[in-house]
Amino acid sequence: MAFRPEPPFAHDRTPKVGVLLVNLGTPDAPTASAVRRYLAEFLADPRVVEIPSLAWRPVLHGIVLRTRPAKSAARYASIWTRDGSPLAVHASKQKVLLSGYLGQRLKLEGLPADGLVVEHAMRYGNPSIGTALDRLRTAGCDRIVVVPLYPQYAASTTGSTIDAVAAHLARTRRVPGLRIVDTYHDDPGYIAALAAVVNDYWMKHGRPEHFVLSFHGLPRRSLTRGDPYHCYCQATARLLVRELGVEPSHWTLAFQSRFGRGRWLEPYTAATLERLGKAKLRRVDVFAPGFVADCLETLEELAIEGKRVYRAAGGGDYDVIPCLNEHPRWIAALADIVLANLQGWLRPPPTPDEREATLLRAKARGASA
Repeated sequence: MAFRPEPPFAHDRTPKVGVLLVNLGTPDAPTASAVRRYLAEFLADPRVVEIPSLAWRPVLHGIVLRTRPAKSAARYASIWTRDGSPLAVHASKQKVLLSGYLGQRLKLEGLPADGLVVEHAMRYGNPSIGTALDRLRTAGCDRIVVVPLYPQYAASTTGSTIDAVAAHLARTRRVPGLRIVDTYHDDPGYIAALAAVVNDYWMKHGRPEHFVLSFHGLPRRSLTRGDPYHCYCQATARLLVRELGVEPSHWTLAFQSRFGRGRWLEPYTAATLERLGKAKLRRVDVFAPGFVADCLETLEELAIEGKRVYRAAGGGDYDVIPCLNEHPRWIAALADIVLANLQGWLRPPPTPDEREATLLRAKARGASA
């Protein structure tokens, strides 16, 4: 196996710590060809579709990638912005804001603000995890904390991210020190940030008659095979409604984005919205705590298709509350999560005299730089 070339090395360098934020991904454009490339990578992941490759690949390439891209492209086109994919736009902003916030926190602790380097990546699509890891290593990061932006661990999301990190580093000669944040579904800062977003919305619009918390769905077999995702979603929802003071009879947890004919985690969001619509409720608010940024699943599936289902069943007003996005409480919570996982890694850089001494020792032993 051939290793990738290593970044230039100097014995008097100042080591840095990298932070890698990873979200699911998005096509590069709302076109059938771009969506086909994205889906080919996404649906070929054995963590996402747990069907033996010999059985699944003919279906994927012979049916799914021939029929689904055009339909999905139309959905993406309905939410695409002048700046591009909403998820990509939010991911870039979150990276910049987190970098600035962490820099201020380091200054308060007497540490150099440039001691941390933040990058973001997509599990599928661009920028890739490998590209982002290489950027961090080129920047001088010999220790990296990976933060999958999925608050509730699932094998198909966080587990897949870990796979991609490991696969890229398997061809790296100098593997950096790694820490991976596997879940933060019950983190107090995350829960408080969710509550702040919802309360900000309700301060402007008032409280709804019913509150739906919609999480991304998974096949039911993921629960029976030991995936903790379902339990983590339940915990997040319970902590959030407690923080908001919502009565048990006034909220429902549901799961969206069902794919295929198999049984998925229930209750389904679409069926829940249809039931609430038939009850002739005056207003329903929907919120997606598992998505840290607005994307196709929130802007199209919930806001457009969900509204259509609810209204067609006879429901009244229907609102989808924005995701965490760039809310200050979320950026602060994310910074706390990062710093909690950097314990022992943050320390003052070597002084100029220490760096010079290190370089002289190395040259005395035959090093060229």
